[in-house]
Amino acid sequence: MRTKYIILTLLSSLVFASCNYLDFDETNNLKTKEDMYKYFDTSKSMLTYVYSFMPQGCQWFATSGNFTPDGLAMRDCASDDGEFGAVAANIQNTNNGNWSAIKTFDDSWSLYKGIRAANSFIAEIAQVDFTRYEHNAQYTNWMKQLKYFPYEARVLRAHYFFELARRYGDIAMPLEVLTEEEANTIGKTSFNDVIDFIVSECDEAIADNHLPDSYVNEPNAEVGRVTKGFAMAVKSKALLYAASKLHNPSMNTDLWKKSAKAALDIINTGLYSLDPKESANNLESKETVLMRINDNDASFELFNFPIRFTAGKRNSSQIPYSNFPSQNLVDAFETVNGYKVTLENTGWVSEDPEFDPQLPYDKRDKRFYLAILANGMQFQEKTIETYKGGADDGIVSEGGSPTGYFLRKYIQEGTLFTDGQETSNKHHWVIYRYAETLLTYAESMVNAFNDVNYTDDTYKYSALWAINEVRKNAGMPAIPSSGKDEFLERLYNEWRVEFAFEDHRFWDVRRWKIADSTQRELYGVKIEKQPDGTFNFYKNLYETRNWRDAMYLYPIPQSELYKNANLNPQNTGW
Repeated sequence: MRTKYIILTLLSSLVFASCNYLDFDETNNLKTKEDMYKYFDTSKSMLTYVYSFMPQGCQWFATSGNFTPDGLAMRDCASDDGEFGAVAANIQNTNNGNWSAIKTFDDSWSLYKGIRAANSFIAEIAQVDFTRYEHNAQYTNWMKQLKYFPYEARVLRAHYFFELARRYGDIAMPLEVLTEEEANTIGKTSFNDVIDFIVSECDEAIADNHLPDSYVNEPNAEVGRVTKGFAMAVKSKALLYAASKLHNPSMNTDLWKKSAKAALDIINTGLYSLDPKESANNLESKETVLMRINDNDASFELFNFPIRFTAGKRNSSQIPYSNFPSQNLVDAFETVNGYKVTLENTGWVSEDPEFDPQLPYDKRDKRFYLAILANGMQFQEKTIETYKGGADDGIVSEGGSPTGYFLRKYIQEGTLFTDGQETSNKHHWVIYRYAETLLTYAESMVNAFNDVNYTDDTYKYSALWAINEVRKNAGMPAIPSSGKDEFLERLYNEWRVEFAFEDHRFWDVRRWKIADSTQRELYGVKIEKQPDGTFNFYKNLYETRNWRDAMYLYPIPQSELYKNANLNPQNTGW
């Protein structure tokens, strides 16, 4: 088997202060930017540095006391899918109304450092000359890799522009390395023009084999690198957001057709297929288009295991720093027979004749068990007990769950904290997987043609086909043909359960402009065990949240407006 080299570890040898090349010094004692691009390995290291800015949903690698509550909080806890236990963490400002241009959340301005690094790399790599090494045994392999480098950097830059644009809308879009003075005078580019640029960059990277389908047959068989498929994914995602109601209030169908076509192009490559197994941490999954590769670590489990499984290793002041699924999310998962299940004030309700209100977590959509740990489930050969007085019950400051549920998504159950038996595992964040393509196609087709069954010579698959492919992969029954509104309701729910705690819900309720109705109340469950061993379940309003329509976009940090007045006007409502 060929060795697979992973390029996106902690990058401990590539820690830069801003983008100062003088801070870079491995073993060759290289001190200048020019020196960096004299050699293939150090040139490649500069590209690896561009990769290091890839956003992910949780800073799992923030260990050894070098973490913050913000780094451990998952963005789903700023949606109706979850709650972060630490009440003073910045993420809570998105829920309690204290979010502002001064009290920022998920301030992603550091992506401009990644963009600056990409701009510099793109300019410098165009000038490199390694012909003096043409007799080196590695020269041919170097040249094979070198031809991809500028396009990898351009797609990464396009991805970073997208990440900024979906946060802030209109953004500054520097395309060359700027001095500090120049950077502080650049103005904003409109959201639509940013999307157009992203699409054009991705189109060029997709064309003429500028990027490979995969790196399996490339030198070193590296994983975690930008491929043709990821360039197509960035384009598809950008066009989906451009077509969605937040940025397309008139719901112009031409924008939805562009989005549908971009998703269809991915489908037609035949490169990807749905995987009935969990794609997280599975480098062999045919569903994964790109993962952010991380090093071995146990901090994600330390802060998200039910606390009795952490062997007392979580510092007492850090006990609440956990992510907890909500009852709102639990209610989104149907039974295996496709029936809705909801927890009402009077108990569980479902029309499924096989549903047992005493065993409400049995016979549910299998995706439920990938996302959530609930009362009665098995974990490390023990039974989860969140009922009052159970082994996992308690107040949040002592390790209890505020919602009655614990997180399962991305958890590596085999992680151990017992003295002498400690283990850690790699945690790979899925940046994009094929199920997103299918749900994007379904949403785009129904909004473009107002018919769940529409097909033609170009669009050979219907919206109904696409959503049912995702459901079939999860072992769920197909949904029947319906009108557009009913279909969209089912589709929105499908997005929610398919990508629970994969950093979608926070963004989806914004691009759909439904957050005013979803971001108001967060529910949990209270469970009481009766003397006869039966349970009473009570719906519990855990938190009333504040929502303002200004929150559809992030505020531009006030600190940046002080430095650059051309970033005005501030986003509406901030």
